Amino acid sequence: MPPRLMMEYLPPKDPLRVIHEDAAVIVISKPSGLLSVPGKPAEHRDCLLDRVVAVFPDALLIHRLDLETSGIVIFARGRVAQKQLNRQFEKRVVEKTYIARVEGRVVGSGGRIELPLTADWPNRPMQKVCFDTGKPSVTDWRVLDREADATRLSLTPHTGRSHQLRVHLRAIGHSILGDPFYASEAGLRAASWLQLHAESLRFRHPDGGDWMCCADPCPF
Repeated sequence: MPPRLMMEYLPPKDPLRVIHEDAAVIVISKPSGLLSVPGKPAEHRDCLLDRVVAVFPDALLIHRLDLETSGIVIFARGRVAQKQLNRQFEKRVVEKTYIARVEGRVVGSGGRIELPLTADWPNRPMQKVCFDTGKPSVTDWRVLDREADATRLSLTPHTGRSHQLRVHLRAIGHSILGDPFYASEAGLRAASWLQLHAESLRFRHPDGGDWMCCADPCPF
């Protein structure tokens, strides 16, 4: 399925929302519709990274969220903290929880999706399930609530593949509402933006190693 035509980039103008800041880390709430890092076209320059650096000049990028995904993003302050946090992401020490509203009524209370993912090169930036060349990808899901034609899920990714949650949920027949790439026509019309939110992030603080959990309440 070729990707739908992308709309004009019109990033939200909301003021930067800081969830936590200290001498080593900055935790930000990214709104849906804002790039994490600048795109190649000049009109895609506005992004979360530039907005954060404008306020915190020593901020260094650790990870990203998709343009359409909202929620928690962490930045390091200084190279030592960046190296330590990067190591936690690489070794999968960081625990991430997402909230999603998906098409249809999901059967069961929870489960695990283990499907290998790779780039769908003719339809970039889309991804796809591929058992020949895909990289191992694991997502746990849990039902939080059911609506007439939708289900609210808590999602825990154990790997960090591009579009992992979006492709995994489509693969089990429950695409995320409002997803411009993977939702059905009805699912796309059901929400005005992607119903996927990075709600919490648990990690070891780079200064001392104590566990720290930051949360950003789901906006939908």
